[in-house]
Amino acid sequence: MLKKIIAPFLGFGLLASPVLAKEPAAKVRDADPALWVVKDHDTTIYLFGTFHALTPDLGWFDDAVREAFDKSDKAVFELDSSDTATIQAAARRHGFSKDPQPFTAKMSAKDKAAYDAAMAKLGLPPTAFDRLKPWLAAVTLTTLSAQKAGFDPQQGAEATLIDAARKAGKKIGTLETAEEQLSFFDALTETQQIELLNQAVEEVEKPSDTLNRMITYWSEGKPDALGKLINEELLETPGLAKTILFDRNERWAKQIKAMLDTPGTVFVAVGAGHLAGPNDVQDDLAKLGVKAVRVQYD
Repeated sequence: MLKKIIAPFLGFGLLASPVLAKEPAAKVRDADPALWVVKDHDTTIYLFGTFHALTPDLGWFDDAVREAFDKSDKAVFELDSSDTATIQAAARRHGFSKDPQPFTAKMSAKDKAAYDAAMAKLGLPPTAFDRLKPWLAAVTLTTLSAQKAGFDPQQGAEATLIDAARKAGKKIGTLETAEEQLSFFDALTETQQIELLNQAVEEVEKPSDTLNRMITYWSEGKPDALGKLINEELLETPGLAKTILFDRNERWAKQIKAMLDTPGTVFVAVGAGHLAGPNDVQDDLAKLGVKAVRVQYD
């Protein structure tokens, strides 16, 4: 479940995790991820769903996506994932524990054994995350296992788009701060955080299975299938779904509607899970009287 939450929603490069060894890039595979547009008489806003880490053989920044990006005066992201200093400072404030007892002491013997085995598989000592809160250990473990499977944050959509926006001299905006984004996880109870960690441990055994399915749906422009895959487990934890997904979608829809008050063209890029499934950003925009239309590829 954790990978279904992290991959399409989270917009930051957590703790600047080291990129592990990868296989050489294969021939580029064409991808046509979904793109939407919102318009009024003098403003155009494109909505694009991202993945934080992608394989280097995936060619997605072209065709309709590139055309929409190039037309835009401004690029807006969940947050600026390239600002690692700010993100790391926020992670230290929200993700490091003051409890002298590490979270591993509160795990069952069975879960602790599985955790130690997962850490060993990634080449890490079992005490490496002892100073972290369980949610941050879970996110970091998931990130590292995805990287080991060949999913590279440096090839991710956010990193690519932010770099392109800077090179093009575009204005860059954000929908959230690192403080806000990390606080969503920090607000979980310790029991919920340890459950997330246990799920992250299970996924270390098969790190690419879920991500490959998700990215296939994303690449083929199938947001309904992507939303179904994400929601089938996420909705089993309604409190987490509300915090990580639905509340944020509602806030972002209000921010996007407000952008229509300023003339120009804006490219908005958020985690793909926010633009897929029921109660996504497009649904919340519709409740505000704003229609998002799917852009058709040539």
